[in-house]
Amino acid sequence: MKVLFVAGVSPIVRDRDASIEFYEHVLGIPLDKDDDSDYVATNSLDGVKHLGLWRLSDAAEACFGTPEWPPDVPEPQATIEFDVDDVDAAAAELRDAGYTVLHEPQTMPWGQRIVHVLSPERLLVGFTYTPWMREES
Repeated sequence: MKVLFVAGVSPIVRDRDASIEFYEHVLGIPLDKDDDSDYVATNSLDGVKHLGLWRLSDAAEACFGTPEWPPDVPEPQATIEFDVDDVDAAAAELRDAGYTVLHEPQTMPWGQRIVHVLSPERLLVGFTYTPWMREES
């Protein structure tokens, strides 16, 4: 697998209002709220392509298709996404290396292809293909 860049990082938040207070008001990071999904993030912070505040229920929905995180899977603390050349091949490599893929590779409604694993540190690690973050050739 060839990692091209970090596509994004998001703390997984239990109290989003407290997180917004910290990241936006204390640290001064301008956050935008998506009216359709209620997701809070920025794509305009130098050094990272995307920083978001992701609810555990939203992470569960993305991984398992339900807003409840399964009780038999450790809850993640944050998510980091690595953009790769081929998400499906990355999933196969991860399985071959002994990691449990939390869901099959899928294309999200916003066009990003992704598969997730849980790291030993309890980070939700996404391997992605994010078309709008790639430089044009």
